[in-house]
Amino acid sequence: MKILVIGGTGLVGKEVSKKMESMGNEVIIGTPSSGINILTGEGLTKALIGTEIVIDLSNSQSPDDQIALDFFRTAAKNLIGAEKLVHIKHHLVLSIVGTDRAQHIGYLQAKKCQEDTVIESGIPYTIIRSTQFHEHVNTIISVQGKGRNVHVSTIDYQPIALQDVVDYVVMFALERPQNKIVEIAGPDRGLMDNFVENYLRVKGEDKVVVSNQDDKYMFHSIPKSGLVPSGDFYPGKIRFDDWIRNS
Repeated sequence: MKILVIGGTGLVGKEVSKKMESMGNEVIIGTPSSGINILTGEGLTKALIGTEIVIDLSNSQSPDDQIALDFFRTAAKNLIGAEKLVHIKHHLVLSIVGTDRAQHIGYLQAKKCQEDTVIESGIPYTIIRSTQFHEHVNTIISVQGKGRNVHVSTIDYQPIALQDVVDYVVMFALERPQNKIVEIAGPDRGLMDNFVENYLRVKGEDKVVVSNQDDKYMFHSIPKSGLVPSGDFYPGKIRFDDWIRNS
């Protein structure tokens, strides 16, 4: 089976591509460096000839509101337009849990625009909304840290391991299109400050978590449960504590 992986060299994309290839599929890596540009449309038509599945793991180079909106709007429009010409059987997008609950954040507005473009396209699709990755804890520490202190809100958190995300992307891509949004999350749910504190303790890092009730994430105000599934979800297998010990 021929599969086009947009963003196939990214954190998730490279692992999805490897797994798809190991299963005997023909994988086309969709990046500007490989001659496939979703912003200009260059190389898309050629790449889609004979392709059955498109996995969109692309991301804006900047989380800036307007840059992200321009990126996802243009990319989705070009992809869908090209796919309609060749009758793609399945279009899968990786999105974010809570996208629809925090539309005051420009980046999530952009992701919602991407989702809506796919939903309204008429092409069979699956949208996977994922919680934050286990691996993202280092970004939280870096961005929300000041000196030895890491300021973290007591918001609900349910991170999922990168490997679990990869496995679900591959699984859903090879199954019949869901034609709806599905959510994936890790097996452990708690408060974000506790996750970060546990990570620092196990790793023996000389930093201290300073908890607050500001309901903020990366300096954005969000609903207290805005980062976790609000209903049914597919759980990951890798527990956060196990990931810390093995990372």
